[in-house]
Amino acid sequence: QVQLVESGGDLVPAGGSLRLSCAASGIVFRLNYMGWYRQAPGKERELVAGSTSGVSPNYADSVKGRFTVSRDDAKNTVYLQMNSLKPEDTAVYYCNVGGSFGYWGQGTQVIVSS
Repeated sequence: QVQLVESGGDLVPAGGSLRLSCAASGIVFRLNYMGWYRQAPGKERELVAGSTSGVSPNYADSVKGRFTVSRDDAKNTVYLQMNSLKPEDTAVYYCNVGGSFGYWGQGTQVIVSS
């Protein structure tokens, strides 16, 4: 049974930083592409960043230079370091494996105040 558990969301002022974590179980973590998505109120869910072991990560243009995705395969955990946060980063952030028809975590709320 696949489980993805996100943590780290919070309310932060604009310009602040947060680190999100996603702990995975039930998968061979090191073999999987892990994605971070977000969904803001009234908007579609979008890919923020993704990581495959041994491959350069990918980022949405809107977060390049501010967000960094990393992973610890020994801990089956993927992280999203978010710096220079903006109000438009406010969203529920989800961890994913397997793409749109794969598995999702429950989400963690990030609110950036202006």
